[in-house]
Amino acid sequence: MASLLLEIGLEEVPARFMPGTLEQLQKVAEQMLKEIRVSAGSITTYGTPRRLALLVKDLAERQDDLVKEIKGPAKKVAFDEQGNPTKAIIGFSKGQGVAVEDLVVKTLGNAEYMYAIVKETGQESSSILPEFLTNLINSLNFPKPMRWGSEKMLFIRPIRWLVALYNDKVIDLEVAGIRSGRITYGHRFLSQGPITLSRPEEYLDKLKEGFVIADQERRKEMIRQQITDLALKEGGQVEQDENLLDEVTYLVEYPTALCGTFPEKYLKLPEEVLITPMKEHQRYFPIWDSNRKLLPKFITVRNGSEEHLSNVTAGNIKVLLARLADAEFFYQEDQKVPLLQKVDRLKKVIFQEALGTVYDKVKRIEQLAIYIAERLNWEPEKVELVKTGAKVAKADLVTNMVYEFPELQGIMGGYYARLEGYDEIVCQGIREHYQPRFAGDKPPESFVGIAVSLADKLDTIVGCFGIGIIPTGSQDPLGLRRQALGICNTILEHSLKVSLTELITQAYELYGGILREDLEQTNSQVLQFFRQRMQNILEERKVRYDVIDAVLSAGYDDPTDTWLRAEALQNFEKHPHYKSLVTAFARAANLTKNKEIFEVKEGFLVENAEKELFEAVKEVTAKVEELLNNFQYVEALDSISTLNTPIDDFFSEVMVMVEDKNIKENRLGLLQKVTYLTYRIADLSKLVVK
Repeated sequence: MASLLLEIGLEEVPARFMPGTLEQLQKVAEQMLKEIRVSAGSITTYGTPRRLALLVKDLAERQDDLVKEIKGPAKKVAFDEQGNPTKAIIGFSKGQGVAVEDLVVKTLGNAEYMYAIVKETGQESSSILPEFLTNLINSLNFPKPMRWGSEKMLFIRPIRWLVALYNDKVIDLEVAGIRSGRITYGHRFLSQGPITLSRPEEYLDKLKEGFVIADQERRKEMIRQQITDLALKEGGQVEQDENLLDEVTYLVEYPTALCGTFPEKYLKLPEEVLITPMKEHQRYFPIWDSNRKLLPKFITVRNGSEEHLSNVTAGNIKVLLARLADAEFFYQEDQKVPLLQKVDRLKKVIFQEALGTVYDKVKRIEQLAIYIAERLNWEPEKVELVKTGAKVAKADLVTNMVYEFPELQGIMGGYYARLEGYDEIVCQGIREHYQPRFAGDKPPESFVGIAVSLADKLDTIVGCFGIGIIPTGSQDPLGLRRQALGICNTILEHSLKVSLTELITQAYELYGGILREDLEQTNSQVLQFFRQRMQNILEERKVRYDVIDAVLSAGYDDPTDTWLRAEALQNFEKHPHYKSLVTAFARAANLTKNKEIFEVKEGFLVENAEKELFEAVKEVTAKVEELLNNFQYVEALDSISTLNTPIDDFFSEVMVMVEDKNIKENRLGLLQKVTYLTYRIADLSKLVVK
């Protein structure tokens, strides 16, 4: 068995691109090795800001042989009546390089055919690896590729060197004018020069000697341990932030953690004002004490050794102090103008060119939030607080602080509202109304936050759909999918009873006729958009695919109701009558599919079985209607299951599609009553009975 190393030396790659690129490199390599029939033991990728590497161990030294079965003429035309080969089979055998007597007969369907068994002997791996590696490099794609110099090639960053080793031999290839070799490079400043690799197995150790920890998992754990130990030494701790840790991992090749300090006076600023420049701008780790109180210290990770660490620390402190001084100034300046006065400044801020200004949006949000609160039957006092929160929710967009740190929108509005003496629930609502901001973020908790968040997101979605801005494929520049998911998750988190159709209609009408699409089309498109979001949520909640299909087919206008129905139906699978009931209802649904609605007349009930089913349905319907009105779906399904026997008897003893038109339509009408009982819960015909 052999080993293979490919290293692509690059100019510094943005950290955010590295995880996906390494994953892609591994998957593409695995797939391409299968395609060229070369087996491998382990395939590992390594990455630093300056390199992408692929290390393959236990690589087969030659391709697997390929055996192909090639279909030829039918046996009956391959030989004449005397059993002699015809021209057809002779030509086929010559074309495949196989003697006629070596052809085999195989049955396909009802006929026999002649097959040629062709064996292609595998080549030495060393002879096909240059093409494999060249194709591998060229097949990689990136979110933002670039060209450099006169090269036509697109890659994540300019390629500066290539290492390609098969055991102790260099694999000769050229990419973007760079020829492969066995020379790699260590840390840009600490390494003592080029590093010569004899074999792939030396890769990690030789780079470590050149102050490069190429294994990203090893590098990540080093950073985690260093910042944890250093925080303890400084009398505090760092909170786990995997996203920040991952980013720092791909910013350095040789990590060394260091601790810096800042004046305690800045601790008077809101916590987020300190954390945001530390994490988002400088990639620093804040330090907390045991009571989760922020300490005037931070930890950062340099790309280098401990040499001259004090100078590096001083430089990092200087950069942070400049940002904190700006933040302190902005915080003080912003308080000089009340939030309500700031709202007027939103008239100069464009929300979307065809949808007006943010000020226009605020006015719509205010009305829509009030509508939501009233539809939820909240007390007038709550509605008034919702109105207040909606009015100033976007005011902080024109503050100095949010202009400098956009991540703090909503958060700063909450702080400034508190300083101005607004009700605490209003302050909380302003802070929460952007939530959930990302996957896994929690929905708003306060009633002000709930109403304003729903109104804000609905206004954006309806407005965009109303002017034809609809997400397609991976294109969703305004994050409409995320906002729709946020609406659904907020509704489900608080079990709100709302109609999406009503909310969409109200949001549409508040635009006052400026939308290009009509209400009916917008409503239809937005509802379909929400259907997909509800499907995603139900999948995440481990609801079976057929249950999702059945429930959504019965409607999804009320997300809370949709979830309750899905949960009930999934649990009902354990019921002893589940399979027979689903089968019976599916049969009834298929018979009545696309039929007009027929009235059931007792005078046309002939057979005992249909009379008994009619009475049973009449009795169960009254119970089920009451249960459905109280959202007791498990109990409703249990009650419907009592129809199992009369439905079975009906199908066993009654012919539905008889010649007598009145009797046939009467029986179809009876089956329609049966299926109607479940349609408010789910379309049982969509369920798969195992």
